[in-house]
Amino acid sequence: MRPQDIVILLRILSLQDKDWLSVDIARFLRISPSEVSESLNRSDIAGLIDKNRKNVNANSFKEFLIYGLKYVFPVQPGAIVRGIPTAHSAPPISGYISQGQEKYVWPSARGNERGQAVEPLYKTVPLVAFDDIIFYQLLVIADTLRIGRTREVKIAINELDKIAGFGWRSYLLGLEALLAHLEDLSTATPPKENPA
Repeated sequence: MRPQDIVILLRILSLQDKDWLSVDIARFLRISPSEVSESLNRSDIAGLIDKNRKNVNANSFKEFLIYGLKYVFPVQPGAIVRGIPTAHSAPPISGYISQGQEKYVWPSARGNERGQAVEPLYKTVPLVAFDDIIFYQLLVIADTLRIGRTREVKIAINELDKIAGFGWRSYLLGLEALLAHLEDLSTATPPKENPA
């Protein structure tokens, strides 16, 4: 397995029931179509994608992410740099974690946060992460599984189940409902005090 194999599988997972071609994955991730093809072959051999190489074997992939990712692709936080938030410093994990903790970022001039550098799974991740919110969140979850503490890992597993287990549409609808609720709260006028 290579790091781009995980990124490609996360991309496929983010597309769930949309049709895709290898060239679409390659274009989105800014890698060559041959790299995608080779990656899908490795994932097939590992049992992480079906024999048609179109659908991620969700249970096997989830098991690998939870129990193997941090050993196969370990990461050590580096120097303080400017970059794009990841792990517990970004949604969906950041919503559950106190922001008093150190921040983790992928080093990138496109980022607006300062934090400890975390090497992304693949070099193009910071370039494409904001192009698809579900994909970005899956990458954040993967980084949390690589670097997180016990509580953060439990949150990441729960969020992974929400996205991968219930389908991206249900997750997105829930996210939209939450954002609408938060917007309603921010624009609501507080009740007037009774002068009595």
